Amino acid sequence: MSELSSLEQEILQARNRVYRAAPATPLERLDLPEFGEIWVKREDQSPIKSYKWRGSFNRMAVLAETAAHSPPTVYAASAGNHAQGVARAARQLGLRARIVMPESTPAVKREAVRAHGGEAVEILLVGDSYDEALTEAHRACEAEGGVYVHAFDDPQVIAGQATLADEAMLSGRGPFDRAYLQVGGGGMAAGVATWLKRVQPGIRIIGVEGEGQASMAAAVAAGHPVRLADLDIFCDGTAVRRVGEWTHRICREVVDEWITVSNEEVSDAIRVYWEKLRCLQEPSGAMGLAGLRGHAPGHPFDRALLVACGANVDFGQLALISENAGIGGRRRRHLRIGLPERPGAMRELFAQGFAAHSVIDFQYGKVAENEAWPVFGFVLTAEEKGDLVAGLEEAGYQVEEVDESAAVRFRSIPCRSELLRAPRFYEVDFFERPGALRAFLEEVIRGEANICYFNYRYSGERIGRALVGIERAGPGQSVPPVAIPATGAGYRNAVPLGEEEARRAVLG
Repeated sequence: MSELSSLEQEILQARNRVYRAAPATPLERLDLPEFGEIWVKREDQSPIKSYKWRGSFNRMAVLAETAAHSPPTVYAASAGNHAQGVARAARQLGLRARIVMPESTPAVKREAVRAHGGEAVEILLVGDSYDEALTEAHRACEAEGGVYVHAFDDPQVIAGQATLADEAMLSGRGPFDRAYLQVGGGGMAAGVATWLKRVQPGIRIIGVEGEGQASMAAAVAAGHPVRLADLDIFCDGTAVRRVGEWTHRICREVVDEWITVSNEEVSDAIRVYWEKLRCLQEPSGAMGLAGLRGHAPGHPFDRALLVACGANVDFGQLALISENAGIGGRRRRHLRIGLPERPGAMRELFAQGFAAHSVIDFQYGKVAENEAWPVFGFVLTAEEKGDLVAGLEEAGYQVEEVDESAAVRFRSIPCRSELLRAPRFYEVDFFERPGALRAFLEEVIRGEANICYFNYRYSGERIGRALVGIERAGPGQSVPPVAIPATGAGYRNAVPLGEEEARRAVLG
């Protein structure tokens, strides 16, 4: 019997076990008509908010059946969804489990494992990385005669994951022309693709991997699993350096095409899920949608299947996801623009260079007497960015793209205090509307004053907040620094910082 035929038999048996453990997750329509008819398997609505429980439950149910009188202790290594799946299965099946997690695992994830496993689970914290935890789990398992439950490279784990495909096909929403499956170690993709092709042989399976973690495509190209030297962990649920032997052999047979998606594309897919379905996905959970949106326009189809495979996102990661996603489907683009350091130069730039665009990020600190290099952020398509840069350069401005610069990534805004002329600093609240920053510059900062510091970033709130520094226009000026009124047409409120507070916040 071939491996695929053997796996199909495992899937048939897994159905009897898995379907007793939890109800089917829904299949929901995603309204993106420009991409055809899209159906989403909502695995984020499963008992652990991820599909992972299916594979671990099936594998451990087999263990409970075959060693009912003296079941061994189950071992696993995981910092995420697999750990929760093993914990839940141990509690349901009356087994004992030891789960090894890196010491860096957030407390919220450790508590989730304890909540699902209760007294059936012991958590061991070892090392700083998953690889160290994995090594310890295998060592302890062998030393104590336990059974290791792999997160993906096990035929019974793979078969358990495949039950989500069986539920999709039984829903009556098919047949599906394509399925976009996110791939990490390959357990879900191997099982789901195998079952979809058994039931509907003509379906096309597209494997979706993240840039910087495409270990399965590398294995398929090499003819055997290979270990990635570097690994991007933004999509942490699919961040696997080396895929499994089982998953590689199966995926190379059942996956028709391999594509990669960027972290920005994944973040924007999370945004789409939230806006369309009020479904909040972890990065790995949105990779299939990211693949469809980047891939489908050149391949017309009628009906596609996606798997929203997990909602266990770290709350602290949401800010980064939001920033990567941009606004309304466009991307945040950052430009450093050269200006003469003179009164009115910034106002002219806003009036002439940015007339058609809203600034969503403004970083500037005075560091030279004669020139300034502020950084501005916009939300633009690639074409819009090209037009903006061309227009600025035509107007005589020097422009540098700085999306990946340390200054932007770490929001570094230097400011040389010895160059400032009697500066005053204000916390300013803007009403977030198109042109608000421009209005502030035009109405408040006129010829007698000069901007020496500006720190503003759009946060998605109705009110934008900025820290603004203003100085006298020139050394020969006797006019005192401008005093911003408490309110104005372009802003809501301005509160002056005291000298000591300004020194600590800006000047060092």
